[in-house]
Amino acid sequence: MSTPGADDIAISRRPLVEEALAALVPGTLSRVVLLPQSPSTNTRLLDLLRTEAAEWPHLSALVTDHQTAGRGRAGRGWVTPRGAALTASFLLRPDQVDRADYGWAPLVVGLAAVRALRRSGVGAWLKWPNDVVVEAGARDIPGWGRWRKAVGILCETVPGHDAIVAGIGINVSQSPSELPVPQAASLATLGATGLDRVALMRALSAELRDAVAQWQSGGDIRAEIERVTATLGWDVAVDVPDGPPVAGRAVALTDGGALVVRTASGDERIVLAGDVRVRRG
Repeated sequence: MSTPGADDIAISRRPLVEEALAALVPGTLSRVVLLPQSPSTNTRLLDLLRTEAAEWPHLSALVTDHQTAGRGRAGRGWVTPRGAALTASFLLRPDQVDRADYGWAPLVVGLAAVRALRRSGVGAWLKWPNDVVVEAGARDIPGWGRWRKAVGILCETVPGHDAIVAGIGINVSQSPSELPVPQAASLATLGATGLDRVALMRALSAELRDAVAQWQSGGDIRAEIERVTATLGWDVAVDVPDGPPVAGRAVALTDGGALVVRTASGDERIVLAGDVRVRRG
């Protein structure tokens, strides 16, 4: 894989135009709205659903050319230079999926992102519960080893509706100096074969459509998710919201998409949510 040059970066950062995204409707998505700038696409879409829910059918997307106050899990911020990322929120109405199974949503969305990135020549994997990573670091980073985060996912249920807002942020053209933390990577730093954000949106939308359809049909999407979840087999410490870290080896996913960690004593702990850190030694 070659390193993108300055011309590739400049082309990638040209402003998105709605006409370029319109070809996704119909066939792949049901609706696409492009905002030149937005604080958080998830927050904006949730606000819109309060007053115009009927105008946002299954597989609608709200895209922004520049997200100024993106939100990650546990309230973390996520900000990128203008035009350097693909940031979109998709409305999912998986009417054949029980709400009790919505815990799989970040993993289904993550699988779609993994498939899309692999199309671009990037060896992407899922990091439970809602990141997409690539083994690309030249040195270990505490808690991450040589894994680097390229994609963040935030799934939120819509109050009063059987629906999910799935926010996806893909680092596309950032240079190492533009990345916010040492464990981050962009498609540019990973040597992706293309940095065209419209092409990436097309690939991501198609993979998301197919992954959600597979989830709804009862197909064996769980087996594929497990195959691409790099967390399984790691020695980990999981920072959980309601107690001390859970340490052991990540061995499986439950029927609800939770992580099973086998501790040193042989007990198996079920982790519903938390931040996974790689342990060495």
